[in-house]
Amino acid sequence: MKVVLDACVLYPTVMREMLLGVAAHGAFAPLWSARLLAEWQHTAARHGPEGRAQAEAEAARMAARWPRGCTSVPAGLEARLYLPDPGDIHVLAAAVAGHADGILTLNARDFPRNILAEEGLWRADPDAFVHGIWRAQPAMVAAVAAQVLKTARALSARDWQMRPLLKKARLPRLARALG
Repeated sequence: MKVVLDACVLYPTVMREMLLGVAAHGAFAPLWSARLLAEWQHTAARHGPEGRAQAEAEAARMAARWPRGCTSVPAGLEARLYLPDPGDIHVLAAAVAGHADGILTLNARDFPRNILAEEGLWRADPDAFVHGIWRAQPAMVAAVAAQVLKTARALSARDWQMRPLLKKARLPRLARALG
């Protein structure tokens, strides 16, 4: 299954690490576009040059891990697509161009299911998506979460616990399941 990662699910570090962690175990193949990476890097730059540098380094690691993950959108494709927010059409275009099955986004309002269905796509929020993977493969998701927790503790001055970390990362269902 191929899934486009909207920029809004790439920026929160814990969310991105959970998604890419389960993808690395074969749960799905992540897709993105150069524009989605640029949006992520722009948002990360709000936290200073180190934020942008970190996003660029993470994007390079993604490209190395999934060399076919970056989709190219053919000229003219966006012109034939429609979404309520024209600024999100590039996400839909990346999904169509990459022959994706779905889009992971926190922005449900601007990705109506009926419009996505016309292109053979579904939309999911990351929490429901990863929770569904947990239901099918609980040990794998728990192992990914344990690694994300270990990294969060190492990189911050806080002694994070699983449930608060995942809740802060907007993954409350997964937090309840693993907490």
